[in-house]
Amino acid sequence: MKELNKKEQLLIKHVEQLNEEEVLKLSDELLKEGMAPLRLLDLVNEGMNRVGKLYESKDYYIADLIMAGLIFKQVLELDKMTAHFRVKHNNKIGKVVLGTVTGDIHDIGKDIFRGMLEANCFEVVDLGVDVPKEVFLKKCEEYQPDILGLSGVLTNTVDTMKEIVDVFKETGVRDKVKIIVGGNHLTKEVCRFIGADNFANDASSGVRICKKWMDGINESERRVIDNG
Repeated sequence: MKELNKKEQLLIKHVEQLNEEEVLKLSDELLKEGMAPLRLLDLVNEGMNRVGKLYESKDYYIADLIMAGLIFKQVLELDKMTAHFRVKHNNKIGKVVLGTVTGDIHDIGKDIFRGMLEANCFEVVDLGVDVPKEVFLKKCEEYQPDILGLSGVLTNTVDTMKEIVDVFKETGVRDKVKIIVGGNHLTKEVCRFIGADNFANDASSGVRICKKWMDGINESERRVIDNG
């Protein structure tokens, strides 16, 4: 993230401290001053990452994570944010099917990732939480997404994610979709074990990966059209 000015640093701090009123007030002020909505989301997400670290260190509790998620959603609902999304509505760059895997009912990280995907012009089909492998497969066959996103907070979701990827391999559809897995406990080695194409420990990096994939896919499609 580029060097921050005082207001940007203050916004991150307000998110980290779960100061709802000040987050919304300063976000609105920054948007009115001309800040790009996607830049604002990056700042809010940085505050969210700090909340996550405080939770991991046991300085924050699950209720604090829920509060942070609610603040994020309210930022998305600010007038200038919704106006931005409406303008971009017809310019989708890709489709993502997203869900939290079986055995996990955490939705905060998934919801933040969804919000940032939508802000970056992705169409998102959110399957919710505790989603079984059969549903992921069925919905991918139904919606034909470019990307499948598997979310999981609990460490035991690693085996579940692998089972989902294996089902896609067994049914012959694995090569038709990029798969990204998300969760703080994931590493490059774990991602390789699961069989996913990539992983993300936070929403911003996940969105960057998805955008890079779509840049490649859309460029390939343009070449096919040009050569046709």
